[in-house]
Amino acid sequence: MKIAVDIRMSGKSGIGAFIDSMLPTFKESPNEIILVNPPIKPFSLKEALFFPRELLRQINACDAYFTPYCNMPGRVFSRGIKVPIFSTIHDVIFLDLPLAGKIGTLLRKIVYKLAIFKSKEIFTVSEFSKSRIIERLNCKKPISVVYSGVPLYNESPLKETEKTDTIIFVGNIKAHKGIKTLIPAFVKARNELQKNQKEKPPRLLIVGSKENFRTSDTELELLLADAQKDGIEFTGFVPDEKLKDLIAQARLLVQPSLYEGFGVPPLQALYSGTRAVISDIPVFKEIYQKLPVEYFKAGDPDDLAKKIVEQYSDKSPLPPVERIYSYKKSAQAVLKRIEESIKIKE
Repeated sequence: MKIAVDIRMSGKSGIGAFIDSMLPTFKESPNEIILVNPPIKPFSLKEALFFPRELLRQINACDAYFTPYCNMPGRVFSRGIKVPIFSTIHDVIFLDLPLAGKIGTLLRKIVYKLAIFKSKEIFTVSEFSKSRIIERLNCKKPISVVYSGVPLYNESPLKETEKTDTIIFVGNIKAHKGIKTLIPAFVKARNELQKNQKEKPPRLLIVGSKENFRTSDTELELLLADAQKDGIEFTGFVPDEKLKDLIAQARLLVQPSLYEGFGVPPLQALYSGTRAVISDIPVFKEIYQKLPVEYFKAGDPDDLAKKIVEQYSDKSPLPPVERIYSYKKSAQAVLKRIEESIKIKE
């Protein structure tokens, strides 16, 4: 089977890690993989209306087209892609949470609806996301759950690493990531740990740049203004191998998200021998139900502070972690479903 794969987001975080981590398994399969990488921005007018004819011919010479997101290449006065399309909707956060305003939300809904209309089948990364896609978009097309995994640099065998006095948060500094819960919880936990003279007060590493953060949330701006005084550090951009080391060296990773489609950082922590304290949102209850994480009540800084103190003070080794998720499994599931779907068509 010949499958065209859109790799324009390769090398970036998020969607880029999703496709980059699956490509090796795609290439090892018996299928012929055609990589599509034109210098055209996804979701641009050029992509939607003026996608190169030559690339469309190349794609249409394949048996299927797979995109790791929900962008749809097209062309004026043309049917565009004629072979079966398999697209990916990771979550519908912009429909569930008011993050983009009414116009932004409407535009995103149109993009999702167009992807569903043009796709033979949809992939997503959790049963939670599948349920939200069905409810929010009234999706009648088949939806297959292909769980995410850890980036390839995290899949190597675990090596013994000396722990430092750090707690780490990895992710965008956005409201739904729970920063307004994390910062006061960390400050409270740090003060509590300082009372114990045997405990060195922890530092909180936020893997992201404070300078690139923009918000109209005055409360959050005030919390960030005192960050350095409160033992909070912003790392700025961190290369993959450095991030791997920082997670492995941390005593604890905290993921206080209010909403996720999957949530990879806690998995990275567990696979690196680092404890994880995560919010009790439905998707985390789904993904991490069989893994040794500690839940706290989402949005509750007092409960999070208590769990941080307990887990940071626990020096016992992390229990064995079953490697349930991997992008190799994800890629195999994608390929299997495409192959089955094409055969059904035949």
